[in-house]
Amino acid sequence: MKNIQTGFAFLLVLVSTLHLTEASGEQVATSSGFRSIFSGTDLSQWHGEGTMDPRKLAAMPEEERAEKMALWQKDAIAHWKAEDGELINDGHGVYLTTDQSYGDFELLIEYKTIPQADSGIYLKSNPQVQIWNHQAERLSAGQDKGSGGLWNNSPGAPGKDPSEIADRPFGEWNQFRILQVGTRTSVWLNDKHIVDHAIMENYWDRKMPLVAKGPIQLQTHGGEIRWRNIMIREIEPEEANEILRSHDNDGFTVLSNGQDLSNWAGAADNYEVVDGAIRCKKGKGGVLHTPEEYADFVARIEFKLPPAGNNGLAIRYPGSGDPAYAGMCELQVLDTEHPRYQSIDPRQAHGSAYGMIAAQRGYLRPTGEWNFQEVTVRGSKIKVELNGTVILDGDLEGVTEFMANSPHPGKDLKQGFFGFAGHGDAVEFRNVQIKTLP
Repeated sequence: MKNIQTGFAFLLVLVSTLHLTEASGEQVATSSGFRSIFSGTDLSQWHGEGTMDPRKLAAMPEEERAEKMALWQKDAIAHWKAEDGELINDGHGVYLTTDQSYGDFELLIEYKTIPQADSGIYLKSNPQVQIWNHQAERLSAGQDKGSGGLWNNSPGAPGKDPSEIADRPFGEWNQFRILQVGTRTSVWLNDKHIVDHAIMENYWDRKMPLVAKGPIQLQTHGGEIRWRNIMIREIEPEEANEILRSHDNDGFTVLSNGQDLSNWAGAADNYEVVDGAIRCKKGKGGVLHTPEEYADFVARIEFKLPPAGNNGLAIRYPGSGDPAYAGMCELQVLDTEHPRYQSIDPRQAHGSAYGMIAAQRGYLRPTGEWNFQEVTVRGSKIKVELNGTVILDGDLEGVTEFMANSPHPGKDLKQGFFGFAGHGDAVEFRNVQIKTLP
């Protein structure tokens, strides 16, 4: 717990010691990691872009997309300008959009708007961290709650409404601090923590997660808005994993002691502990599992794949047999994007309930980097969150079609062991934790 608290203290100190200086209208970061993405004098690093599903935009024919982008850019130049260190929009036109796409990041940004304006900040091209006037004469639904919520989340979803009103009076500058790891989003407005680690839902298709990387967009919505001191810090995997691991971590039991396999059962001879991590010996396999059985639980792990690496998480494993069939399921741990696996069934991709339910692809970190994964098992339902993004959320009870028509007799097991299903590759696991659910 001490290391986790230290990590967050570092983040808070880093933000509190970030000072901005103005030299020739340009904001310069004096703390390590943050950099300005607005020069203060022009629109470089930004372009115009309309509100659009980023997957559909990427799927357009190149010529059609270029034509649309050119029209958007012309529109942006007509309605946006840089003046005296401020980025100003007249209330109309397309959204100003970063040239660069971001995955995990921390954003600092200040804004000032007029009483009747309505605006927001799109993250990964997705609406939005809301900006509006909670004291307007006419209030739309939710407007009385103040700015900073993930307004386009579903009604009642965490983060949709800010936890408190943190807006300053109109005419004053407000500052956002926004932290996003995967889809997990936290928002501070004027130093008040108003959204805590909430999943930002995909407005364009709620059955899909956000894209893994995307630009930041500044919304225009009928009234002048000004922005300044726009700074960003990209978050590296080690820090991202710590943020994910440290949130709501009460009640977890550590399963990996970092020294040996004395607290594990099963194929212990086929695994080893290297630099504190459990590693399947190359060319070996079998199931290394807990000595205790679990019914409903949450498991958290970090894993690292070698090129083309293949392993799995044994869920409610009975202690013998193939965990993919004899157990409730095997959750794939696989270097899915390796050319060796280009023709696999979707139900074999990383995070999938093997042969039964396919996980969303595209959220693994590059081979050789540590990934963070959380698995929640309740009854027949199973959810997999990879690096802050939910890639599988399904119910095995309703599965009737199986890959290769192979039956899964164990899928309805109510309890069993948790472990690793090795397949001959040196896949590593560390920081293995589990929490029993009531």
